[in-house]
Amino acid sequence: MAAPSLGLDEYQTLASRTDRTRNKGNGFDLPVLGLVGEVGSLLSEVKKRQRDKAAIIGYEQTVLEELGDTLWYLAIIADHADIKLATLASYGSVSDSAFSALQPQHSLPLNTPSAQFERTLLRLAAATGELAAAVDGSHGDKDHLKTRLASVFRHLVQAANEAEVLLEDAARFNIQKTEDRWPQDRVYPGLFDSTFPGDEQLPRTLEIDIYEREASNGKSYVLQSCNGLFIGDRLTDNIMEPDDYRFHDVFHYAYAAVLGWSPVTRALLKRKRKSKVRVDEGEDGARAVLIEEGVATYVFGIAKDFNFFADQKPGDLSLTLLKNVRQFVRGYEVHASPLWLWEDAILQGNHAFRYLREKRRGRIKLDVERRSLSIEELP
Repeated sequence: MAAPSLGLDEYQTLASRTDRTRNKGNGFDLPVLGLVGEVGSLLSEVKKRQRDKAAIIGYEQTVLEELGDTLWYLAIIADHADIKLATLASYGSVSDSAFSALQPQHSLPLNTPSAQFERTLLRLAAATGELAAAVDGSHGDKDHLKTRLASVFRHLVQAANEAEVLLEDAARFNIQKTEDRWPQDRVYPGLFDSTFPGDEQLPRTLEIDIYEREASNGKSYVLQSCNGLFIGDRLTDNIMEPDDYRFHDVFHYAYAAVLGWSPVTRALLKRKRKSKVRVDEGEDGARAVLIEEGVATYVFGIAKDFNFFADQKPGDLSLTLLKNVRQFVRGYEVHASPLWLWEDAILQGNHAFRYLREKRRGRIKLDVERRSLSIEELP
């Protein structure tokens, strides 16, 4: 049985729950900038597709996502102006018209952008520019704003038609994406190793001492110990310009504590899931270890440019960063972890890293049940 069609105003309500633009600027500045940017991204994708037809990966999915993002910003601008999305579709007194009424035809696969699609996108861009001008100059004139919003909406529906994409599909994908990133309620997923024997599970609580030492040659390295036993290797930065990457295992401990996933930590603590050969080799093996090291290195390289996220709060990290991290782990169990949980792991790991960078030593405390990593002074 097919799910009931999504209502326009229903979608607008869902979109407004993830609105982080309100009360910034004049209330319209950020969503209008976002709308202009998304339309520009659509045009860019079409240009790239026309130029490099064989080289563009995921074009259809990108168009679907960009249409959804464009719709989101349109819905938010209307919400800020107390205008219902359904009224922009010229349905008058109908209180909650459905997306299915906008495009009663069935969607067909999108292969190559048509010339008509390109022209429609250019008209959409022009209508967006007119909306931006209206908001900048006279957003107090609600009727004028409604006219401009309705024009953008009409061209957006037409663009979806030309792309042979259902706008409802784009809307649903957009809701799923925003809930993945900025959920209304945070519900932790189950732990990946909960059904395995206790000696194959990541320890639910753990303390690890991390501290720096200097060798006789003047070179600094990092040591780690757990319950009085040394674990892992002596770590250096392994780069021409020192950047304290020697403390980077704290990121792996953050992944273990918050995500319940870390092939590196499993290898260090000898907690591989050997009772199931496929899991042992596929999820906890050498390739998974390399993937996790790649994630840690990638995030570290970006974090360096942002003071290791010292000023970032939950919800602030770049969506592109988090999506790229998820792409790294595609095919592994942790790919199912929501983006907001990845953000928690990254922020908690960088908090501990900043402490170690300043103090040069500290005691890491993992609490997997609480999904937390903390650090304190090393006695």
